[in-house]
Amino acid sequence: MQAVFTLVNQETWVRKLYFDYYYQTIKCKYNINSNIDISHLVKETKAKGLKFYPSFLYVIMKAVNQNQEFRMSFDEQGTLGTWNHVVPSYTIFHEDDKTFSDVWSEYHDKFSDFYQTIQNDIETYKDVKGIKARNGRPANFCPISALPWLSFTGFNQDTYAESALLFPIIRFGKYFTENGKTLIPLSVFVNHAIADGYHTCKLMNDIQDISNDIKDWI
Repeated sequence: MQAVFTLVNQETWVRKLYFDYYYQTIKCKYNINSNIDISHLVKETKAKGLKFYPSFLYVIMKAVNQNQEFRMSFDEQGTLGTWNHVVPSYTIFHEDDKTFSDVWSEYHDKFSDFYQTIQNDIETYKDVKGIKARNGRPANFCPISALPWLSFTGFNQDTYAESALLFPIIRFGKYFTENGKTLIPLSVFVNHAIADGYHTCKLMNDIQDISNDIKDWI
């Protein structure tokens, strides 16, 4: 899928005042954490012999790509715009030395194509060490990482340097069983300039809905 960047019309954009306020006046970012019910997702992937990690990456990326707010960024000239889609930039873990590396993959809306692409890229870069295992990451990317060792109840992060990153940063932990349901903790780190609580809640609810509707796309 070819990446297309469309500039935001500053004169008609309904969020201009909010963007200016939260990006320039009060620089604000926030986290929302929630448990996602993945009972159907786990059941169906196990029945079909599919791996969970690339399957859940698909769920997340499908949700991200159907929400315009989370496809926004600046171009090389610093002008705000929206990508027609973003690609997953995700982590792989090296068991031998307990380090991780970032890998990115092309995005495909069709699950089977997405799944095979992720599997192929993980196999290709699984032994490449360093923070960036695959070079050439495109400008339209969404950072995702997993913490499969802990079912966390909250996740927060901060940096000491300002960042122009507008894409959400998404993390999920170890899934667990509670009251007969399989749940997974999910954290979304958001720049308030491009998304309010409503938009982030919609993103997380979309992730839930796509997980529930697995038979429609698997």
